Amino acid sequence: MLRKFIVSILILLCFVLQSTVFRSLSFAGIVPNLLIILTSAFGFMRGKKEGMAVGFFAGFLQDLFWGNVLGYHMLVFTVIGYLNGV
Repeated sequence: MLRKFIVSILILLCFVLQSTVFRSLSFAGIVPNLLIILTSAFGFMRGKKEGMAVGFFAGFLQDLFWGNVLGYHMLVFTVIGYLNGV
Protein backbone atom coordinates (compact mmCIF):
# COMPACT_ATOMS: atom_id res chain seq x y z
CA MET A 1 0.00 0.00 0.00
CA LEU A 2 2.80 2.39 0.90
CA ARG A 3 4.66 1.55 -2.31
CA LYS A 4 1.63 2.46 -4.44
CA PHE A 5 1.26 5.72 -2.58
CA ILE A 6 4.93 6.61 -3.10
CA VAL A 7 4.76 5.70 -6.81
CA SER A 8 1.69 7.89 -7.29
CA ILE A 9 3.42 10.78 -5.49
CA LEU A 10 6.48 10.32 -7.75
CA ILE A 11 4.31 10.37 -10.88
CA LEU A 12 2.53 13.53 -9.75
CA LEU A 13 5.78 15.20 -8.71
CA CYS A 14 7.43 14.47 -12.05
CA PHE A 15 4.35 15.68 -13.90
CA VAL A 16 4.23 18.94 -11.96
CA LEU A 17 7.96 19.54 -12.37
CA GLN A 18 7.79 18.77 -16.07
CA SER A 19 4.85 21.06 -16.68
CA THR A 20 6.04 24.03 -14.60
CA VAL A 21 9.74 24.24 -13.82
CA PHE A 22 11.21 22.50 -16.85
CA ARG A 23 8.93 24.36 -19.28
CA SER A 24 10.50 27.64 -18.16
CA LEU A 25 14.02 26.16 -18.35
CA SER A 26 13.64 24.89 -21.91
CA PHE A 27 16.62 25.28 -24.20
CA ALA A 28 15.70 25.92 -27.84
CA GLY A 29 12.23 24.52 -27.18
CA ILE A 30 13.55 21.23 -25.81
CA VAL A 31 12.04 20.09 -22.52
CA PRO A 32 13.08 16.88 -20.72
CA ASN A 33 10.27 14.36 -20.32
CA LEU A 34 10.51 13.21 -16.72
CA LEU A 35 7.59 10.82 -17.06
CA ILE A 36 9.42 8.76 -19.70
CA ILE A 37 12.50 8.72 -17.48
CA LEU A 38 10.39 7.55 -14.53
CA THR A 39 8.66 4.87 -16.61
CA SER A 40 11.96 3.59 -17.94
CA ALA A 41 13.51 3.52 -14.48
CA PHE A 42 10.63 1.54 -13.01
CA GLY A 43 10.73 -0.85 -15.94
CA PHE A 44 14.43 -1.47 -15.42
CA MET A 45 14.27 -1.74 -11.64
CA ARG A 46 10.94 -3.48 -10.99
CA GLY A 47 10.17 -5.43 -14.14
CA LYS A 48 7.62 -5.35 -16.90
CA LYS A 49 4.43 -5.31 -14.80
CA GLU A 50 5.49 -2.38 -12.65
CA GLY A 51 6.90 -0.55 -15.69
CA MET A 52 3.64 -1.02 -17.54
CA ALA A 53 1.58 0.22 -14.58
CA VAL A 54 3.69 3.33 -14.10
CA GLY A 55 3.70 3.96 -17.85
CA PHE A 56 -0.06 3.58 -18.05
CA PHE A 57 -0.78 6.09 -15.30
CA ALA A 58 1.92 8.53 -16.42
CA GLY A 59 0.58 8.38 -19.99
CA PHE A 60 -2.99 8.81 -18.77
CA LEU A 61 -2.00 11.92 -16.85
CA GLN A 62 -0.17 13.33 -19.85
CA ASP A 63 -3.11 12.54 -22.16
CA LEU A 64 -5.53 14.23 -19.81
CA PHE A 65 -3.67 17.52 -19.77
CA TRP A 66 -1.72 17.74 -23.04
CA GLY A 67 -2.98 15.11 -25.45
CA ASN A 68 -5.43 15.58 -28.27
CA VAL A 69 -6.55 11.96 -28.31
CA LEU A 70 -7.07 10.03 -25.08
CA GLY A 71 -4.95 6.90 -25.14
CA TYR A 72 -1.99 7.78 -27.35
CA HIS A 73 0.50 8.56 -24.59
CA MET A 74 -0.95 5.78 -22.45
CA LEU A 75 -0.14 3.24 -25.14
CA VAL A 76 3.33 4.63 -25.84
CA PHE A 77 4.32 4.82 -22.17
CA THR A 78 2.92 1.36 -21.44
CA VAL A 79 4.97 -0.11 -24.28
CA ILE A 80 8.09 1.75 -23.08
CA GLY A 81 7.60 0.40 -19.55
CA TYR A 82 7.08 -3.13 -20.86
CA LEU A 83 10.09 -3.09 -23.17
CA ASN A 84 12.37 -1.72 -20.48
CA GLY A 85 11.09 -4.37 -18.07
CA VAL A 86 11.90 -7.19 -20.44
